[in-house]
Amino acid sequence: MGSEWHRRLKLFIQRFWQPTSACMTCMPGSWGNVMSLTHWTIAFKTGLFTGALAVLLTFTPATKWYANRYGNALLVGCLTVIGDAYAHTSHYRVHVLEHIATGVVSGLLALAASWLLDDRAQRIRTLWARLTA
Repeated sequence: MGSEWHRRLKLFIQRFWQPTSACMTCMPGSWGNVMSLTHWTIAFKTGLFTGALAVLLTFTPATKWYANRYGNALLVGCLTVIGDAYAHTSHYRVHVLEHIATGVVSGLLALAASWLLDDRAQRIRTLWARLTA
C-alpha cells in the first residue's frame, strides 16, 4: 500500500509542474510578468487541479495510459485543458483557445520529460559526460 501512494505522490508532483509551466507559458504576457503573483496563483491553481485529477484517475482503469509515453502525454494534455478551464477564464478573444494551448504545451512538456528523464535521466547524463569530457 505504501509504494502505491508513493507512486501517486510522484505522479502528482509530475502533473503539477507540467501544467503550471504550461500555464505560465500560454498566459498573455506571462514571461514579461514572471514575477506577478496573480499569474503564479492562476498557474498554481491549474497545476493543483490537474495533479488532483491525475491522482483520481489512478483509481480507474485509465491508469494504464500512464505507462505509455504518448498516452500519458495525451492524458496530461486533456487534464490540463480541464484544469486550466477550472482555474481561470481565458485571456484570449476565443475563450477556449488559451486552455487548449495550455493543454498542448503541457502534453509536450510531459512527452519531453518522459524522453529526457527516462531510465533515471540517462540521456541527460550521457550528454553531460560528452560535453565535459
